[in-house]
Amino acid sequence: MSVPIVRTVDELRTIAAEWRRSGASIAVVPTMGALHEGHLSLGRAALQKADRIIVTLFVNPKQFNSAADLAAYPRTESQDAAKLALLGAHLLYVPDAVEIYPAGFATTVSVSGISQGLCGTFRPGHFDGVATVVAKLFLQTGADFAFFGEKDFQQLQLVRRMVQDLDIPITVVCCPTVREADGLALSSRNFRLSPAERAIAPNLALVLIETAERLARGSPVLPTLAEARAAILAAGYRDIEYLELRGETDLQPMTSLDRPARLLAAAWLGETRLIDNVRTSPVFSEVG
Repeated sequence: MSVPIVRTVDELRTIAAEWRRSGASIAVVPTMGALHEGHLSLGRAALQKADRIIVTLFVNPKQFNSAADLAAYPRTESQDAAKLALLGAHLLYVPDAVEIYPAGFATTVSVSGISQGLCGTFRPGHFDGVATVVAKLFLQTGADFAFFGEKDFQQLQLVRRMVQDLDIPITVVCCPTVREADGLALSSRNFRLSPAERAIAPNLALVLIETAERLARGSPVLPTLAEARAAILAAGYRDIEYLELRGETDLQPMTSLDRPARLLAAAWLGETRLIDNVRTSPVFSEVG
């Protein structure tokens, strides 16, 4: 058994139109390949929601800030296709860069506000690349549902805002972060970690989870975040780009935990940049 692969917009739309005529609903799972259990969990959720699912595989050059990072990104199409066949995906869409950005391409989708700060500060232009390619994939597939993981939380909120602002007729479904048994959030970049780095890597999640619990119990935000930064560096990470508490819906910075929030971090372990986030919310004690 294999999953059908298409590489052009015309092929994709022809198949999607046939599904539509039969009354089938369609879900899309956008990826850059190097599929792991996190991606596959999105696919399983999509299969529960829609009659047909399309997984897209496109290593988007507009999302990378350096040619070296783009070149180093793992490309495992044949392995990805085998995993999707076992999953039961109905179509794998693998366009090349010219198919997505043909000669003369001159349009950029930019979402202000939600894209500022956090990864937006350290990866300039990244979220314009995300918004542009995701908008194109939504239009190309004509899907009813799109599935994203919470690990890339700023990206998730950016896509939600874009869909709302541009009246794109698609429902964005978020799924929980999938983790290894030791807590490390699954990521295609984990493949870059050396054995020694892999042993250190889970400490990012462990510190975030512990810090989120402390904040929920009322620990002051700024000193607690400072202690968390020190703990991450002491665990073996070489640099922290950001460690911030942000409002869950608007991603605005918070200096007190008075509503649901996300604790978000990006840190470097050797030459690998890892991101993670956990939810936290104030625990109000009952009176009387």
